[in-house]
Amino acid sequence: MMNTTVLSTSEPVAIDKTLELLRAGGVAAFPTDTVYGVGADAFNESAILQLFEAKGRDFNKAIAVLVGDLQQLELLTEGLPRSANILIERFWPGGLTVIVNKKAGLPPSLTPGSTVGVRMPNHPVAIELLRRFGPLATTSANLSGGKNPQTAADVLEQLDGRIPLLLDGGPCKGGVPSTIVDCTQEPVQILRYGAIRESVIESALRRDKS
Repeated sequence: MMNTTVLSTSEPVAIDKTLELLRAGGVAAFPTDTVYGVGADAFNESAILQLFEAKGRDFNKAIAVLVGDLQQLELLTEGLPRSANILIERFWPGGLTVIVNKKAGLPPSLTPGSTVGVRMPNHPVAIELLRRFGPLATTSANLSGGKNPQTAADVLEQLDGRIPLLLDGGPCKGGVPSTIVDCTQEPVQILRYGAIRESVIESALRRDKS
């Protein structure tokens, strides 16, 4: 079992040390606007596999990708459906993951199918990591099926010794995972109910059609 290093986000070296680890193919946990996530280089197959191992997650389950700006989407998909554009404009950065067709060449462990989930979090630490590093394959920083991690203590309770680094940024304000919307079909389908209510999503799409 490895030792899990905990760094406060208030420490000047915290972000740089996290970036160094990620660039070396490691994984790290960090706060987002919803819950704490654990991330790895979205283009590194072995790094992504570490996420599954740390969580005890089923290898057939897809992992979403967090981005720090809209330009990073071009690395993950060839183009966005109109519904995805509408929802991104309305709810990003924020607690909405959109499912879109994935770009060829992405690691197979990221997603077994032809689609990929993408999200831009509304959290300064997460955004800084993403803008400086690039897209991160990210899943909640808990054991598979465990409680949603709202604090660094929640992460340690489940993943201590299973991940090398945890950025402690205090409690996550949201505490609820993102809502997942499949935008590859019409009408769109909500695959997981979470931070953004179904009625709000439907209202945004209706307003565009009116």
